[in-house]
Amino acid sequence: MSLANVDLSAEAAVARSAWERRPLTPRQREIVDLAAGLADDFAETAAVWDRENRFPTDNWDRMRDEGYLRLCLPEELGGLGAGIQEFFLAQERLAAGDGATALAVNMHHVGVIAAVSAWRRGDERSGSYLRGVADGKVVFAGCTSETGRGGSLVDPGTKATRVDGGFTIVGRKSFFTGHHGCTFFHSNARYDDPDAGPQVLMFRLPIDAPKVTVHKSWDTLGMRGTQSDDLTFDGAFVPDEEVSLRYPVGTFDQKVGQGIFGVNVPSFGAVFLGVAGGAVAWGRAWVIERGRERDPEVQHAFAEMEVLLETARAVLYRQAHEVDSGLFAELGVQDAFARGSLVKHVAATNAVAVVELVSRVLGGVAYHRRYPVERLVRDVRAGPIMPLNSLDTHRLLGETSLGIVADAGRYHL
Repeated sequence: MSLANVDLSAEAAVARSAWERRPLTPRQREIVDLAAGLADDFAETAAVWDRENRFPTDNWDRMRDEGYLRLCLPEELGGLGAGIQEFFLAQERLAAGDGATALAVNMHHVGVIAAVSAWRRGDERSGSYLRGVADGKVVFAGCTSETGRGGSLVDPGTKATRVDGGFTIVGRKSFFTGHHGCTFFHSNARYDDPDAGPQVLMFRLPIDAPKVTVHKSWDTLGMRGTQSDDLTFDGAFVPDEEVSLRYPVGTFDQKVGQGIFGVNVPSFGAVFLGVAGGAVAWGRAWVIERGRERDPEVQHAFAEMEVLLETARAVLYRQAHEVDSGLFAELGVQDAFARGSLVKHVAATNAVAVVELVSRVLGGVAYHRRYPVERLVRDVRAGPIMPLNSLDTHRLLGETSLGIVADAGRYHL
């Protein structure tokens, strides 16, 4: 499919040129090229999925066929073995073509990364899932959010009840991103343990598990192709072996801080930077085609875009280095939550500012649905409200900077 009156070839060429100027190792270049080939093709249909409010199933088939779903799978298990920096680079490039597809597949990648970490620690159950990823039979997604409770990592409204061999789960979740493409997903619930007290349980289930229902609810401003619908548990059974983590209600958890806030939350920043980069590439191609590149105001706007992009990348890829090198694991739990949130906040906030600058340069072109920038304006605005949202991030950063022990219950985690 293609969109009438929109020539994306110039945008793709400019995007490739911009990435070719970035200093990357041969290994990084290979991974970015994989993402670029997908991104340039996905860009041609991104507006279709957005306008029709549909999930891009064709894109998932393509990513599976070309090995992109095995991006973060260890090489010894048949994957590409991408580290965190390579993961961020690939996702940034993919999002330049289709932000919704990149955000949806992000949930799979972070699920793989979490399973790899557990497998390295000796968890054979996670190893079996990873072998399923290698075979193309396991695709992950995640669903912990609840309306009014944010990510629900501190005290979920969803309830778990102890039964023989496991737990039954009752409750409703929101923002189930990537469920159309997944075979397994992770979620969480509160369990009032009679001995240990209230606990948060993290668990995995197959998407077709009994008493698990997805409800069509996604009709949003942007990121429409993610189809992040609602989910209900009506007594779904979770075996004991599928409970991957448990920690006290109302607390920042060390493993959550290292995993979700070390990798997952910052990776959202990579996606939204990619959306912004896609807008810049399209705007640059438009400006050059019309001979406006020597306009001082246009030059100033593009200079500001570069400053915003590179500032955010410096923070994002510092985070990747700290995780890949093991330095991030040395942080205390509150520092880990704060640092990971800062990375996403800087990237998402700068991405919004970049797309706004592109809109100013393009004028009415950015307002017309005939062209892709209108969609990118909408898509990029999801960044600041994803966890931690900007309000909670500022609060956590301020408390951490001033040496105040944060009350986890005050945050929409």
